[in-house]
Amino acid sequence: MFDDFYGLTGKPFQITPDPAFYFRSVTHRKALSYLGYGLAQGEGFIVITGEVGAGKSTLVAHLMSTIDPERLTVGQIVTSKLDEEEIIHVVAQSFGLDIDGHDKASALGAIEGFLHEEARAGRRCLLVVDESQNLTVPALEELRMLSNFQLGSHPLLQTLLLGQPEFRATLQASQSLEQLRQRVIAAHHLDPMERGEVEAYVVHRLRKVGWSGNPAFDQEVFGELYEASGGIPRRVNQIASRLLLLGAVEQRTRIDSAMLGAVLEEMAGEKALPEAALQFPPMAEVRQERANSHEQSTGLALETVELMLAERDAKIAELQQAVVEMASRQDEVAATALMPEIATLQEQLARLEAKTAEQERAVRHTLTMLIEWIEGEMGATKAA
Repeated sequence: MFDDFYGLTGKPFQITPDPAFYFRSVTHRKALSYLGYGLAQGEGFIVITGEVGAGKSTLVAHLMSTIDPERLTVGQIVTSKLDEEEIIHVVAQSFGLDIDGHDKASALGAIEGFLHEEARAGRRCLLVVDESQNLTVPALEELRMLSNFQLGSHPLLQTLLLGQPEFRATLQASQSLEQLRQRVIAAHHLDPMERGEVEAYVVHRLRKVGWSGNPAFDQEVFGELYEASGGIPRRVNQIASRLLLLGAVEQRTRIDSAMLGAVLEEMAGEKALPEAALQFPPMAEVRQERANSHEQSTGLALETVELMLAERDAKIAELQQAVVEMASRQDEVAATALMPEIATLQEQLARLEAKTAEQERAVRHTLTMLIEWIEGEMGATKAA
């Protein structure tokens, strides 16, 4: 309905994963870099975790859209509660294998034979397991055993595990999974989008369906949308879709805070979002809290400034290392997926390095002023 009213060519905020809408947030760019690095290794396990709706499936769909099927064969499964025998048959089915009977030995034999055939044809094999938190520990151990298949010294199967945060906890805590942990060559946890990314995300998706400024958005809507969604992409989609629907019903060409408040109230009544996502205080209260905390933060200013400098330096070092690692990889499949990420990282690195001297001078100057101010206050106190 609203797509017709606003002259859009499609639904900008659909919930189902679509690689065409992939948004390069900070955390997703980093995840894609880890994925590319892992694929370049051609073995072991890659682990990507994140909250429900964080964009794990969209990330993988984007990656799959860049892969040459003549060089990489992909099997994809979405797990329910599977035991160690069931998971083997599901893996076989994901690669299109028809197993006579239902015994584990036959399924394992068919999988190994298939992997050998693919290797001889010059293709690598990747197994993508979504909702990995549903797997039992014995089932995960079976997946590890599949990674033992080799042709000479060449590993035949690589596995990408996607899961919710509890999977990350299971993987880290279970003593039975020590051998699997040792085979994890790359891992990343998808964080929510940052506050400043929500506007870019909304505009990105709208432009994918022909948006040209109708409807317009009041600037404060994006900050409030971040508060209401927690920066989780799927929640942003849910709320933004309702906003556009309300705009179309009321024939509005501008989306404002009052409309967002009405949508959130309606969704709260329907329990359409997790309670935690709908318990953010009104923006006036948020601004007052920030004003109060601003006074309290003065006493911690010295430590905060030093932490900011350390964090900036760490980000620069991380970008440098990522560029070096990815640029040195020769694997063509990984290179194809990584080219835009390498270019992006190099641009970010150049911008950061260009601003480093100026930023450091400014921050150090601020730090000096704060020290002088604090010492002055302490002197005045002692004199009194």
